Amino acid sequence: MDAALPVELETDPTLADRSGEELLGERAYSKLRWRCRRGLLENDLFIEKFFARHASQLTVADARAVYALMNLADNDLMDLFMRRKPLPDHLSTADVRRVLAWITP
Repeated sequence: MDAALPVELETDPTLADRSGEELLGERAYSKLRWRCRRGLLENDLFIEKFFARHASQLTVADARAVYALMNLADNDLMDLFMRRKPLPDHLSTADVRRVLAWITP
């Protein structure tokens, strides 16, 4: 099951109605990077390392999973990155779990 797109991106042609296996295009990647800017430096460090390692292989499904994670509050996201709390059930999809594992190896 794919992670759902945030409401503001459901009609965005860079992600909507695209196969999850497609590689992320340049425009969609740029939007994703912008959305990933956080209020906590610690979160930014995790996210920057993730992009440095995986940018060239990100798929549409990966982007959807990252968007789902970015809908969390900064402190909740940090708790996930630090493995202090489990992934909430509503986010526990294969795509989100895979991306979270890439972010927190």
